[in-house]
Amino acid sequence: MDETQDLEALSRVGSAFERAATAESAYERLVALYEGEVARVAASIKGEGKGSSYYPYLAFFQRHNAADITARARYDILLEPGFYGTTITRPKLYDAYLRDQLADLMATYRAPVYVGLSRRPIPLPYVVKSGEGLSVEMLQRHGAGFDLPDLHATDDDIANCVYKPESEAPRPLSLFSAERTDYSLARLHHYTGTSPEHFQKFILLTNYQRYVDGFRDFAAAQLGEEYTHFVAPGDTVYGKEGPISGEEPSSLPQMPAYHLCRPDGHGITLVNIGVGPSNAKTITDHLAVLRPHCWLMVGHCAGLRRSQKLGDYVLAHGYVRDDNVLNDMLPAWVPVPPIAEVQVALQQATQEVTQLGPSEIKTRMRTGTVLTTDDRNWELRLRALFSQINMSRAIAVDMESATIAANGFRFRVPYGTLLCVSDRPLHGELKLPGMANTFYRTRISQHLMIGIETMRALRRNGVDHLHSRKLRGFDEPPFR
Repeated sequence: MDETQDLEALSRVGSAFERAATAESAYERLVALYEGEVARVAASIKGEGKGSSYYPYLAFFQRHNAADITARARYDILLEPGFYGTTITRPKLYDAYLRDQLADLMATYRAPVYVGLSRRPIPLPYVVKSGEGLSVEMLQRHGAGFDLPDLHATDDDIANCVYKPESEAPRPLSLFSAERTDYSLARLHHYTGTSPEHFQKFILLTNYQRYVDGFRDFAAAQLGEEYTHFVAPGDTVYGKEGPISGEEPSSLPQMPAYHLCRPDGHGITLVNIGVGPSNAKTITDHLAVLRPHCWLMVGHCAGLRRSQKLGDYVLAHGYVRDDNVLNDMLPAWVPVPPIAEVQVALQQATQEVTQLGPSEIKTRMRTGTVLTTDDRNWELRLRALFSQINMSRAIAVDMESATIAANGFRFRVPYGTLLCVSDRPLHGELKLPGMANTFYRTRISQHLMIGIETMRALRRNGVDHLHSRKLRGFDEPPFR
């Protein structure tokens, strides 16, 4: 294809395309186009104009043979030459990510990109926040005059490896379209009580409020040069000297998030996801569009082995997926492998925090398979489950870990699990109030610190090492 053919192909997906020879110029045009289209939405609300506003479109033409680029490829190479494209939303939110991916793409294939406007309208609710002119009443009164979300164009087909472009349509450049991204950004705010801008690239997921209390105490002591501020639900911002802006809500959202922020976004976010695989899937479905570097589950589990004691740790290296929430998107026969870099960092952090030697750590932490169930009272089905547990060699049972790991695999987000044994129901140690309180007092702070130190180690070791090719198929969008 020559440039004339390129422009003809671009005309089928949008308009106003310009050639960008550098990542910086491509990024700046994406910002200018998006902000211009959002301004048009604001003008329409005020009655100063009519008509749809459109998402920016990023396009790329790959013409090289695999042999020409293998040595330069940072990740895998594109399966075949052709036209690749994607819609883009909120480019400033994705500043570092877009610059990095654009620079890598253009360096690998030694080709420019094209930036223009797509034919996909920007839905009104995704650009106007509640309290800034958008209300239920306004939508009911004027909804027919604005573009609203189109769920027929909002799916995970690309991430699920089932996307089949129509004839002459471009192949996907990224895992998520602009509509899919905006859908999750809105849901994140709803479920966590904090804006997407505050989320950091390293995410801890837990299922107990006491971990939140420990994280807040840790954050208060850390604010300074490395971590600049701390954000709680309600977008309440705290600095070293105390509150800066916002006010925490009187009641917490369903899955409150807390952010210990660094200027580069490589701080730590903690989300209390509550209990169960449905919550675990919901939050990771939405976190995935932020393209984090890693998410870790630090929660509680039932220990299954006689040698385990309350407070021992379980480092998952395999999962039995009895959660039943992802079977249609990631069949149970798909293996969910451990990520070596995460496993090593978790083990080293456990030794560092507990101050146990290599031989002693084996008595406190077991590596093995975790069974994740969707039945909180699984103990009442023990006779039916016993053979499954025994056959799988599972050493622990929980309700979130396999879901979080499977969604990490599905969305190409590095993942890991370190659980703490809080009961041993097969051996008569049920999670009763007195026993649980003793466990909480002695283990939660240590467990949380292991998660935090793991994230610090992964950051120090370099994030490029995290994004393993084992998370990528042989036919992948070029953007991570």
